[in-house]
Amino acid sequence: MNVALWVAQVLLAITFGSAGYLKATAPESFWPGAVPATLVRFIGLSELAGALGVLLPAAARIFPWLTPLAAAGLVMIMVLASAFHLSRGETQALSLTLGLGGLAAFVAWGRFRKAPIAAGS
Repeated sequence: MNVALWVAQVLLAITFGSAGYLKATAPESFWPGAVPATLVRFIGLSELAGALGVLLPAAARIFPWLTPLAAAGLVMIMVLASAFHLSRGETQALSLTLGLGGLAAFVAWGRFRKAPIAAGS
């Protein structure tokens, strides 16, 4: 279980880190006008924070309780992303958002209940 959680955490960190970086740094002309650029940047920074949060606290064993909280935050981002894509009729994006949300939910559950990481000394 612990290995599966670490693999999931690394996958989430890579995926949300790269997506968050793109959203936080891409020029405004890159994004369609349906969403304010400020919101896109906020989502990008939130994804970057989540990417760091699912990996670094657990790896460093410094405040490891932040890892499942970061994963829960990523679940919320994916729930909102799914609603956004549904409202625009973009059903092809649902499999990715629901899959990532499920992976983040697995990490949140696993690090809260099944294999929590103890703080280092």
